[in-house]
Amino acid sequence: MTYIVHGATGAQGSPVLAALRAAGKRAIAAVRHTGDLADRGDAVAVDLADAESLTAAYTGADGVFVHLPLGAPGQGSAQAEAVAAAVATARPQRVVISTSGQIVDQPGTLLQAADDSPIVTLIRKVTDTGVSTAVVTPRLYLENLLLPVVAGPAREDGVLRYPLPEVFPVSWSSHLDVAEVVVRLLTDTSVTGTVAVGHLPGLTGPDLATAFAEHLGRDVRFEAITPDMFGDLITPMFGPAAAPVVGLYQALNTQNGNTIGEDNSAQKALGLFPRPVTRWLADLGV
Repeated sequence: MTYIVHGATGAQGSPVLAALRAAGKRAIAAVRHTGDLADRGDAVAVDLADAESLTAAYTGADGVFVHLPLGAPGQGSAQAEAVAAAVATARPQRVVISTSGQIVDQPGTLLQAADDSPIVTLIRKVTDTGVSTAVVTPRLYLENLLLPVVAGPAREDGVLRYPLPEVFPVSWSSHLDVAEVVVRLLTDTSVTGTVAVGHLPGLTGPDLATAFAEHLGRDVRFEAITPDMFGDLITPMFGPAAAPVVGLYQALNTQNGNTIGEDNSAQKALGLFPRPVTRWLADLGV
């Protein structure tokens, strides 16, 4: 069985690729330059905005994992159209899409992605092909807490600073949690539609601080900072890419939480639960 994994060198695709191969599946990394993976197994060169190259990669595949990377305005829409066109032509047996934290399963809320957004367009058009499709919908990634401006003060000063209110619950998940759900959905086509990934009930800032304290063996307290303050911290690292991150947290700060629903959760649909934060920290060895 052959599975195509987009973003195989990145934070989302790499653990999916590794998990599939660990399960004995033939997983092919779909990347722009195959030379970057010369010593890491099968790879195919694709352009995410070129339907012809995608069709060639998808033809004969048992499954495809895809997510839309951050990019210039308009780029995401072109990529969504190309992926959907390739799926319609190549007809892989299964497609699993990750929303990468964008919200598509809470219609009527301020956080729901717009109907004409690239991610909603991708989901709609791939589903309309009739190919078996599942959509993985995480919220915030625990890996965000590993940024030097977040993890550093927690480790050195005992202060976990983050741009969310202290009592704000979040269905946090790690890339490893998401990969586990993706692999299950690629290999078990009985579940379609959206599958939400993350902790239930949601974790607050003090919950995270408690986990860091247990892992680090020292007192750690949570300190809420504003999105603009967070932007000042991350802009030297991210440059212009920091602006949409700040925008996300400004939007989140207008809400009472960012949690998944139980009805479409991976816990209920697949019996898969996210790692406790202490286990995730131990697994990473940070």
